[in-house]
Amino acid sequence: MGQGLSCASPHHHHHHHHHHQDGIFGAAQFGDLDTLKSEIETDPSILHRTSLYDRQSLLHLAAANGQIEVVSWLLDRSVNPDVLNRHKQTPLMLAAMHGKISCVEILLHAGANILMFDSLRGRTCLHYAAYYGHSDCLQAVLSAARTSHVAMSWGFARFVNIRDGKGETPLHLAARQRQPECVHILLDSGSLVCASTGGYGYPGSTPLHVAARGGSLDCIRELLAWGADRLQRDASGRIPYVVALKYKHGACAALLNPSAAEPLVWPSPLKFISDLNPEAKLLLERALMEANREREKIILKGSGYSIESPSHSETDSGAIDDTMSEASDSELCCICFDQVCTIEVQECGHRMCAHCTLALCCHNKPNPTTASVNPPVCPFCRSTIARLVVAKLDIDADDIDLSSSNPRKSRRSWNLSEGSSSFKGLSAFGKMGGRGSGRISTEELIDKPNE
Repeated sequence: MGQGLSCASPHHHHHHHHHHQDGIFGAAQFGDLDTLKSEIETDPSILHRTSLYDRQSLLHLAAANGQIEVVSWLLDRSVNPDVLNRHKQTPLMLAAMHGKISCVEILLHAGANILMFDSLRGRTCLHYAAYYGHSDCLQAVLSAARTSHVAMSWGFARFVNIRDGKGETPLHLAARQRQPECVHILLDSGSLVCASTGGYGYPGSTPLHVAARGGSLDCIRELLAWGADRLQRDASGRIPYVVALKYKHGACAALLNPSAAEPLVWPSPLKFISDLNPEAKLLLERALMEANREREKIILKGSGYSIESPSHSETDSGAIDDTMSEASDSELCCICFDQVCTIEVQECGHRMCAHCTLALCCHNKPNPTTASVNPPVCPFCRSTIARLVVAKLDIDADDIDLSSSNPRKSRRSWNLSEGSSSFKGLSAFGKMGGRGSGRISTEELIDKPNE
């Protein structure tokens, strides 16, 4: 996938015409704008020519190869941004497929249609970005969808759950291709965690089934944390657990085993949770992932599998920042006395740590008959929670590494029984996955001390 699309013809006996063809397509592919300009001055019809076999236009080749100057020059010459190749793919689809974010942005800005389906598998640019794990391109298409006519005519929620020819949503594709960062973005943007490829009410595979097949623990963690149902059956009557066993993903199967402990689920129906600002949201998401990691350790210990991604060993978390241990008691959470208060409840102003906040919200399972959630109240004064914000600490914030979840006081050792409230070490999902790739490098897993 390095060079994106190439236009070279397979036969190398060029006659002059062939050479001329390769000339302009090669120029688009390699970003040689001068050649293009001089060729098109001679013959303006070249602008709309397509390559012989795949019918790639100049715009397709430039977009797939990230040649931003050529793309913008062609768009300025009012080349149609939605020109189709042999497979009815648009330049936007190819740019999203190859992760060329600046080309994706300029095409969207030029009004490229995000609702086009190709003829290969009936996929849109959103499917392509999700499948190949380009989270930046995915975000760009989603934010275009929020503002464009698509949102008006189709509705944003419907677009996020758009199906390809096999009934797969972008979430299915990201889950199967082991792209946890894209899975997270899609769930956060309203992808249905229970969407079935069979369509509404028909048996088919859910994102959890295809994640079980793909074998990415991180994708499975994300889906479970958004309430994916481990008991849902696919068209063959299999639950995700059985699929994971079939494909020999042992650790995944252990988490999908319906008899294993239920993970905590992100309390998305609560209004003050959907209104969180990014800072507070990150703290609570981390706390959720950490709490689930602790449950996982117990589940996996019993199953004989260890977690694939390295989690914090005692030695990492033993090194506590000096400022941490000297923090005054007033900043310790009065519920667990183990963590620092990082979350403030408004309007009342009471504070607690992210873990206790989360525990408070996650204990209120929606009532299945009415699907209504009884929103929790402030545990200190029972007043309604209007908002949750990051608590501003009285000391200079630079002295404290907020991301470290090490207890401020002595390291009390808790016995890790079911449901214990000790959350040692930050989850591997510090920033929801590594940059660019769906994988996380080891450096990013280990919490770097505050410089």
